[in-house]
Amino acid sequence: MKILITGSNGLLGQKLVHQLSADNEVELVATARGENRLEQREGYRYRSLDITNAAEVAEVIGEEKPAVIIHTAAMTNVDICESDKAGCDALNVDAVGFIVEACEANDVHLVHLSTDFIFDGEEGPLDESAVPNPVSYYGESKLKAEQIIQASRVKNAILRTVLVYGVAEKMSRSNIVLWAKGALEKGAPINVVDDQFRTPTLAEDLAQGCVLAAKQKAEGIYNISGPDFFNIIDMVRAIARFWKLDASLIGAVSSATLNQPAKRPPRTGFIIEKAMRELGYQPHSFEEGLMLVEKQIREESV
Repeated sequence: MKILITGSNGLLGQKLVHQLSADNEVELVATARGENRLEQREGYRYRSLDITNAAEVAEVIGEEKPAVIIHTAAMTNVDICESDKAGCDALNVDAVGFIVEACEANDVHLVHLSTDFIFDGEEGPLDESAVPNPVSYYGESKLKAEQIIQASRVKNAILRTVLVYGVAEKMSRSNIVLWAKGALEKGAPINVVDDQFRTPTLAEDLAQGCVLAAKQKAEGIYNISGPDFFNIIDMVRAIARFWKLDASLIGAVSSATLNQPAKRPPRTGFIIEKAMRELGYQPHSFEEGLMLVEKQIREESV
């Protein structure tokens, strides 16, 4: 099966390359804008692809004709999306339209990554039937992308995820786990929100969900996240406990005091029973995820 992934330089993209390049049943084409930034070069082919360029999308997908595209590339910085709406639309909405057109023209199955930020966060954890109502421009853009896909003739799976963490090559990407660990190791006091709730997702688990959906050519919406539901401050306290760091440095603040450009949904998190039942998805617990992060940090530092 030929699988093409977008955004291969990103955290999820890297994990997908690692998993799929070792799979003898898969011919893997990795794409991202610009040069290949991954250290690993075996087991796949790389092509530069700017997903905001309609002609380039049509050309690359038309030439490769993959069975499945796993579309991970997106603008995910929530505050930048709020301040650069045109840039957000180009990457998160228009590009999805170009990919959908190319999938229709070449009979490609699409696995698309979406987010808990399409919801208002008034109640959670949520299942796949929850009604979207985004409170940020990022959330709006990701919901528009879902709607473009659902209105098309393309066979597709939409995978929604929550608060992804993990270790990227050369530690090139940060996330809440690495940020909290790094700050507490320096003895720096940190303020953490105590009014937001999530089910944090290990990047390897999200990649596993993508691979399962791709190989089975699954159709429909699936929640792909970690199994553990946390208040974010309790999650950071769990990080402190795991690495035996000083939890007294963690201060509680409300979301309103942060003055962030984009509003965050207070309470999301996902019920993942459908993905477990239909796809065979088996995520790590948060504790197991931290153990894997620790192992990878050690390997990175060797």
